[in-house]
Amino acid sequence: MLVLSYPAPMFATNCWVISPGQGQECIIIDPGMPDISHEITMLIEEHQLKPVASILTHGHLDHTFSIVPVADGYEIPAYIHSEDRRFISDPAGALSPEFTAQITAMKFTEPRDVRELKNGDEIDLLGMHLKAIHAPGHTRGSMMFLLNEEILISGDVLFAGSIGRTDLPTGSAIQMKETLLNKVFPLSDDLRVLTGHGPETTIKFERKNNPYLKELTS
Repeated sequence: MLVLSYPAPMFATNCWVISPGQGQECIIIDPGMPDISHEITMLIEEHQLKPVASILTHGHLDHTFSIVPVADGYEIPAYIHSEDRRFISDPAGALSPEFTAQITAMKFTEPRDVRELKNGDEIDLLGMHLKAIHAPGHTRGSMMFLLNEEILISGDVLFAGSIGRTDLPTGSAIQMKETLLNKVFPLSDDLRVLTGHGPETTIKFERKNNPYLKELTS
């Protein structure tokens, strides 16, 4: 499996580009801000990849900012949970008042092809099988994705040593705790975890060291 990343300059959001291997089809996950479509294109061309889908783990602007030039530029669908879809074109609905004030003059639109996901949906691509896991808490429509039973794309649900914040609109500390208990904790120790921010990790390491997961068994 070829796993490439480009941390977007604002908020260091990890944009992941994943493919079965060099010269094959790939998926693009969470293209952040500012517009990083040029950098993604350079990464894709360097490895001779063919994008076939773009995936959004949730609707926060630091994960969705570049989705229109990426999805429409490659003429590929953009996948997102139905609960967060509206934030692609209206990001202010999921942001703090301070951040909202900074983007009041900006206009946002959806990609031409947006496909809504729900828990348990599966996407089969050449050499890649993704299973969607609805994981609310950070936002109401936050998703994780299980890739080939080897990799967990965790978005802003689980980080190395931490979890996503729950104090923004549609966030919920109660839902996050339920997600950690029912969706994250039962996962296989062997899973490689690609996070929305920061370094990658594993479920095994987080189960032993992440204070939010350790709290579930105390």
